[in-house]
Amino acid sequence: MLFGSKDKKKSVLTPLADVGTMGMHLVVSTFIGLGMGWYLDKWLGTKPWLLLVFLVLGIVAGFRNMFQEVRRLNRQDAGEDGHDRTSDKG
Repeated sequence: MLFGSKDKKKSVLTPLADVGTMGMHLVVSTFIGLGMGWYLDKWLGTKPWLLLVFLVLGIVAGFRNMFQEVRRLNRQDAGEDGHDRTSDKG
């Protein structure tokens, strides 16, 4: 390869993909909540209340998904760091 090995390229692209995934979690869940609220308001005639409720629920769900992804990444990093330390000792 021109810029290095595949492993180096993979190690650079993995964090970028993780950040992109977190952003998509937030945006997609917000739009899903917005769409559900808009459709239910239109169907039940309760304009703007269900839209607002489902919009807030979508935003909360997006932040929850983002928080879980950050926790997963932190656990993954801690596991990799812990693995390196134990191999250095023994």
